[in-house]
Amino acid sequence: MSNIYENPFSSRYASPEMMDIFSEQHRIGLWRRLWLALAQSEKELGLEISDTQINEMQANLENIDLERAKKYEDELRHDVMAHIHAFGDCCPTARPIIHLGATSCFVTDNSELIQMHEALTIIIEKIKIVIKNLCIFAKEYKNLPCLGLTHGQAAQLTTVGKRATLYIQDLTLDLENLLSLNEKFKLRGAKGTTGTQASFLSLFDGDLKKVKELDSLVAKKMGFEKVFPITSQTYTRKFDYFVLSALSGIAQSASKFATDMRLMQSRKEWEEPFGKNQVGSSAMAYKRNPMMSERICAISRYLISLPVNSAITASSQWFERTLDDSANRRIVNSQAFLAADSILKIMEKITAGIVVYPKIIANYVNEELPFIASENLLMAAVKNGADRQTAHEIIRKHSMDAALNVKENGGSNDFLERITSDKYFSKYIKEYTEILDPSKYIGCSPSQTEEYVDYVETRFLN
Repeated sequence: MSNIYENPFSSRYASPEMMDIFSEQHRIGLWRRLWLALAQSEKELGLEISDTQINEMQANLENIDLERAKKYEDELRHDVMAHIHAFGDCCPTARPIIHLGATSCFVTDNSELIQMHEALTIIIEKIKIVIKNLCIFAKEYKNLPCLGLTHGQAAQLTTVGKRATLYIQDLTLDLENLLSLNEKFKLRGAKGTTGTQASFLSLFDGDLKKVKELDSLVAKKMGFEKVFPITSQTYTRKFDYFVLSALSGIAQSASKFATDMRLMQSRKEWEEPFGKNQVGSSAMAYKRNPMMSERICAISRYLISLPVNSAITASSQWFERTLDDSANRRIVNSQAFLAADSILKIMEKITAGIVVYPKIIANYVNEELPFIASENLLMAAVKNGADRQTAHEIIRKHSMDAALNVKENGGSNDFLERITSDKYFSKYIKEYTEILDPSKYIGCSPSQTEEYVDYVETRFLN
């Protein structure tokens, strides 16, 4: 047992692949790749950098000694300079040209953008898996009537599959947002200390064309076609806000889904998967708590709050740059992705094994169906010669009495028994079976479900 605090995302929730992206080893590895890309590009554009220096850097990209870098940082009080020295120790021939013309944000900003892009790719694939699971579920239950609820109260019927499309649509909107953001991803590029590229203009003896080519070459070597056309020392922190807002959208959708799961589990209509030996409560052995859904809601609440932090950071930058964003962003940006990853990891488990109880669902439907069918009962009676106003008053009175029987006496909804035994109605309606068929009250739910799921699968999952 360690006496050092461990982040719960690392120890409990996030996936290994997401933790790897935001690990120190990966981050510094990106710094070294950026230094190599810069040196290669400068050499291609005519600076005196030898093949030996390039090859030496290439050979030592993974030769990262974090302890050596820490000793340098303890002395220099500057993390980037510490790693320049540590890399230089591995590459004594290349030492003079490492970080040539660059400022610290060349490695920090560019590497953080790359990390976010890599993490976004993982998030996109995971949200697709969740959507796919829900699509399968929606198709399976597209015809199963269930009680729709508005204001938490019984409303018209829907189907279990149609309800699932609500979650699919929310997540698909998130996916569209992520895909759009992914297409807009850019690197900061090689912009110099205040974004003017003055150091590079000096290195290339005033050749503006080469300065522009350097910016583009570095980005392409790192796998990107675009760079921010304008930066200060940093890329605009508004971009972080856009990224975190997209991740917050996932949390919003996930929390809505998980909240409904918790409510449906309390009604015993749907359940999240429950392991054979799983313990629901340390005290109440019979409990089957919706622990995974509750965890989604808990982590989502945290993630939903993070874009406000990024908005404050973006709005409080001074002129070309202040350093009060650095420590904040190092925490917030990585935590946002770890949170989104954790949420989707749990959602994947739930959506792959949702348990549905059709008989319980039917009980809820049957309790309310007589009320829901009251208008159809009225129309049927009128078609057979009943007076509309008289029939309406009889239905109103019986429905109020039936509701009172449920609420005050704890009885069942006996509205149908009251109507069928009413002498006035018995003259006009002989058969109630078709009128009380739940499938008559689900509207276009099956076709809506099938059409929308087909669209999502064709547009986003194939």
